[in-house]
Amino acid sequence: MPKAIYLPALTADFEGGTIEEWLKQPGDTIDVGDVIAEVSTDKAVIDLEAEHAGILGKILVPAGSDEVGVDAPIAILLLDGETPDALEGFDPLNELAPDMAASSGDADDIDVEPHQQASADADVSVDQGDRIFASPVAIRIADQLGIDLGAIEGSGPGGRIVLGDVEASAAEESPAAPPASVPAARQTAVELPPPGTYEKVPADKIRTVIARRLGDAKRDIPHFYLTIDCELDMLLESRRQLNESAQGGAKISVNDFIIKACALALRDVPGANTGWADDTLLKFTSVNVAVAVATPKGLMTPVVVQADSKDLATISAEIRELALRAKEGRLKPDEYKGGGFTLSNLGMYGIREFSAIINPPQSCILAVGAGVSRPIVRDGEIAVATVMSCTLSVDHRAVDGALGAEFLQHVKRYIEQPDLMLD
Repeated sequence: MPKAIYLPALTADFEGGTIEEWLKQPGDTIDVGDVIAEVSTDKAVIDLEAEHAGILGKILVPAGSDEVGVDAPIAILLLDGETPDALEGFDPLNELAPDMAASSGDADDIDVEPHQQASADADVSVDQGDRIFASPVAIRIADQLGIDLGAIEGSGPGGRIVLGDVEASAAEESPAAPPASVPAARQTAVELPPPGTYEKVPADKIRTVIARRLGDAKRDIPHFYLTIDCELDMLLESRRQLNESAQGGAKISVNDFIIKACALALRDVPGANTGWADDTLLKFTSVNVAVAVATPKGLMTPVVVQADSKDLATISAEIRELALRAKEGRLKPDEYKGGGFTLSNLGMYGIREFSAIINPPQSCILAVGAGVSRPIVRDGEIAVATVMSCTLSVDHRAVDGALGAEFLQHVKRYIEQPDLMLD
């Protein structure tokens, strides 16, 4: 019998995506591990690898179609020796997972969610004869809320119960409280302007995710802010000399220097290289610096891994490539996850100073403004220097004021003495 190919959870927080391109076409042979399609998520385009070998028999979700959820059938695989005739009458929504079919003793007794394995996370008790189709996330949340899936009418494909059905059921049972899986901030009512004075534009998925995460962060994290001024003249001279010696090669930017300065400062002050999650202090074992990049779909933060051990040329080449892929929506999950600290630079837009919102579970983000000529006092006399303001947003649960100030002192030292970054 043919085997359905279901959209798996491609990342830990993956709920669904869009098929950008099918790299295999009906009739193509597929081996385990082959990349068969590219899936666009809220942050990136991810390769979908085959979990089973066979011949691609039929594509159920064409490239560019509407978003599909986790565990939705997207294609049908013909197994060894099967011909396209086997596709006739095959319904992927009625396909039993092998483990569940073997344990039931009678394939007609129970129907479960396609691709669902018999695990503690997907264990549902049903009476014989009941037909329950539910996504794993719907099953998990229903179990947490004590909701009987048998009493819910699914709104997904083929009557499949999805997360929204469970949340709606929970709201009906306890209308005074929002569903447990939905942050309270999403339930807040907003008084709209008078009709005719605005146009509603539906937010795309990435903007919705950004809105939710930043709302949660600003509401839940006790932010405080520290600002320090750094003189840039020696750094600018070092940059000029390095770029001249490159003889037409890739140019090193001021931002590359700042990434390196932050990385070395995090190594010097490991207490700042931390995060906070579930009343637990996270001490990061590697200095991974995330860099905010503006893209057509919204803000992305590709990560320079072990930035403290890389020279400026390597950092420059990596972040240039990562930023390009971020703007194209082609970052892989391991290229935008795992950052322990974030740098956000708006200096190129002429912004003199700003404060940024922390990206949890990180405890710090550095907001960098433009370098501008300012009068300073040097050796008791007025002089002019190129000065850049840097503001550190800090999670007070993980980092105290003195520790944040110590970190900024190290950042300032590296920026004002750039030779320390060239060793």
